[in-house]
Amino acid sequence: MKNILSNKNCLFLFLLLISFTVNSQTLYGGIEIGSKGIKMTIINVKNAKKGLYEIKESWTENAGIATGISINGNLAQSDMEIATDIVLKNYKIMLEHSKIKNENIFIVASSGVGMAKNTDELVAIIKAKTDKDLPIITSQQEGKMLLEGCIPPKKYLNSMILDIGSGNTKGGYVNAFNGGNNIFFPLSLNIGTVTLTEKINKKEKKISITEFNERSFEYLPVLRNDFAKMYAGGAESLKKENVYLSGGAVWAFYTLFNEGKPPLENFTLINFEDIITNKNVIENNFSKIKALSITNTEVKKVIEVYTQEQLISANNILISLLENIPNIQNKKIYFAKQGQVAWLISYITNKAKVAKPIY
Repeated sequence: MKNILSNKNCLFLFLLLISFTVNSQTLYGGIEIGSKGIKMTIINVKNAKKGLYEIKESWTENAGIATGISINGNLAQSDMEIATDIVLKNYKIMLEHSKIKNENIFIVASSGVGMAKNTDELVAIIKAKTDKDLPIITSQQEGKMLLEGCIPPKKYLNSMILDIGSGNTKGGYVNAFNGGNNIFFPLSLNIGTVTLTEKINKKEKKISITEFNERSFEYLPVLRNDFAKMYAGGAESLKKENVYLSGGAVWAFYTLFNEGKPPLENFTLINFEDIITNKNVIENNFSKIKALSITNTEVKKVIEVYTQEQLISANNILISLLENIPNIQNKKIYFAKQGQVAWLISYITNKAKVAKPIY
């Protein structure tokens, strides 16, 4: 009899524990309007005190909202309308299908979009359609959020994060001051995959790939000098042992070089020489990539997102970024595969007061 009661009590306590765990979990939704696409993320915060979360869903819809910035500095009206329609559709999905509370859904715009002169128009349209505010995340804020989401805490002090986006390149590093407080130092440059491609095209609708390659090569000294100036503003970054890379340009490199094989770990070591090899294939043997995309769904995703010209720009940025780091051959370079949603996750978890702050 005692054993039966004991077993019943254990079962009751077990069910009570499961019920408490489920009820203490909370869903959050994030919608990021980026330069080249709109990213949706749903996370399940499992333990608010410990900041434990699980990515439930993450998806992207393409919308080139930043294409007009390099032409006249503005977001085109038609691009804003397309983007806000996508935002509204997915906002409703989070509310009605995923059953996320309205106060737990956040809509933000990336720093690449924030470079436009007329972001106030985008803010107003989003407010009118969703009744939600639209914070424009600065490159400094975005870099800090990327660091929090892409670098293991135990490696904060000997690492930096660099993210190549469509509209800009951003990141940063942490140093300890004032009794061990971690202070974040940003790195940023207003050049990204799309904006560099537009700059090389020089407002022309279409030029041959040969001419694009020639113009890109001629622009490389300017690009290298721009990144040298970026690092000069945060020279301590060049002393870091680990370089964590994220963003669409890095995802594209890793996917193409590894012929669609996904990384098995959150942080995967990559070689600088492999980036050079991949650049040569993109520039001189793009037909090989196209042929592979017919049977390889992951490679197909890359060339559906990026044109050959944009892939050339992406690799030129990636190489110029790394070439400016002294002794890069002996550094550890990591692809942070969760980088595309890391800053957004950081934003949501910080809003939910579950993330330990970096100053």
